[in-house]
Amino acid sequence: MLTIFYSEKFLDHHTGASHPERPQRLQAIVERLKTSEIADQLRWQEPKSATREQLLWIHEPALIDLVEQTAQRGGGYLDPDTVVSPQSFSVALLAAGAWLDGVDAVLASAQPAWVVARPPGHHAERNQAMGFCLFSNAALAANYALRSGVKRVAILDWDVHHGNGSQQICWDDPRIAYVSLHQSPHYPGTGQIGECGAHQNILNIPLPARCGRKEYQAAFDQQVWPFIENFQPELFIVSAGFDANYADPLAEMVLLPKDFGDFARQCLARIPKVLFGLEGGYDLDSLAESVLAVSVACLEPRKFEVPNT
Repeated sequence: MLTIFYSEKFLDHHTGASHPERPQRLQAIVERLKTSEIADQLRWQEPKSATREQLLWIHEPALIDLVEQTAQRGGGYLDPDTVVSPQSFSVALLAAGAWLDGVDAVLASAQPAWVVARPPGHHAERNQAMGFCLFSNAALAANYALRSGVKRVAILDWDVHHGNGSQQICWDDPRIAYVSLHQSPHYPGTGQIGECGAHQNILNIPLPARCGRKEYQAAFDQQVWPFIENFQPELFIVSAGFDANYADPLAEMVLLPKDFGDFARQCLARIPKVLFGLEGGYDLDSLAESVLAVSVACLEPRKFEVPNT
């Protein structure tokens, strides 16, 4: 069975009819999974909310207060792309909590799990919400894992945009490795090769537009896997954005949904403890098919040894 942390309350974060990060993203994913050939192998789990105290591990009080107070006032824009609606603060706490519940599930079972939540998180910095993101879910999950006894955590971010928030929060912590493959130049303009972290714990792989499976696989084989294997993480957190899909309206990469399934297989061949958490992906069909492809990979029997890719 594959546990999926999801709540219909995630649909209550309203961003406006024309906003790319909309509730229909999750609705498309859930419908595709529930009508798929693996539907009877999925365990749907309602998550618990993160607490303010947990958010304070990685965020400044001013940011938490800003999101909460903006929601209490009826909503508004924190920047031109980042929207808060009346329920957004409680939804963001629930989304962050889903990533923490996912860590618990993976550590307890030594099996992968999925967090299908919104709003996404990898652009949210210590004191700034941006890029559709309110709180930094993956970085929070990594910190939670360390507090749960894990000694080393790796975050792999294959979203097409660089996770500036995840990088900033993890920069000074030698127990967290952050790896990002992303289109460059592109939003948010960070993630250059020279950004390596205070302990050489950051690996950025900027890629030009129109890259597909060939280019991504070369980056995995030549850079990502050697870096990860040298770090020897006990837990793998994947910031699984699917906006590098060929059909996505916000980027110019040409990956196929099946490619993400293969990337997931490569993660799982190296370590069984993998938490996949949703970031971007804005074409509904390719988003849903990509989440399904990763889910299928999670359910396949596997031997935990490094494959020849």
